[in-house]
Amino acid sequence: MDSDKLQLLLVEDDIDLATAIVDYFELEKILCDHAANGLSGFNLIKENHYDAVILDLNLPKMDGLSVCNNLRKDGIDVPILMLTAKDTLDDKLTGFAKGADDYLVKPFAMEELIVRVQVLSRRRSGQIKRLTACGLTLDIQQQTAMRDGTLLRLSPISFKILEALMLSSPYAVSREKLIQSVWGEQQPDSNSLKVHMFNLRKAVDSPYQNKLIHTITGHGFVLKDEQTS
Repeated sequence: MDSDKLQLLLVEDDIDLATAIVDYFELEKILCDHAANGLSGFNLIKENHYDAVILDLNLPKMDGLSVCNNLRKDGIDVPILMLTAKDTLDDKLTGFAKGADDYLVKPFAMEELIVRVQVLSRRRSGQIKRLTACGLTLDIQQQTAMRDGTLLRLSPISFKILEALMLSSPYAVSREKLIQSVWGEQQPDSNSLKVHMFNLRKAVDSPYQNKLIHTITGHGFVLKDEQTS
């Protein structure tokens, strides 16, 4: 996948609508994969890193609510925009309870769909409270991190960097995306990321022979257990 472009997944069984959405995104230079049923969509999300998912409510093989609920149970916090023909409060509350982040009722304007997914793509879902990857466990609520059961001493910035790496693992995160996810619009000075990465590596990797944080030359960083890959 091209890490510099928005990466979306559309899970929609209406082929005509799906084709129209994917073609429109392509004109806007937005990359969008497509799955025609819930099970295929669920598997694609598990296997790839997406900035956001557009998920139809009524799908064959696995309905949208089940896809959403199972993803959240597995600790996957990709932002999810639910597409539905229903516009009742109860339907929306049910969707949010299952882990949806936003709703769009059919029929909708393509311009609104793009704005919604662009907003969602700038943040990860608030539905996830705990992350696990490569023997690491992050408790988002308690702001604690552990490796193989040992508590790690991390600064707030180091915690945010590790969270961003874990969310993308085993895929690399560019320096630009890492800075954006940690500092937002307030850009740090030129050495801040370098210093915080040094401290994070010291906390996560220095006591262990098996290193988890790796530099991708000319790109950024990745959290990956190379002994099991």
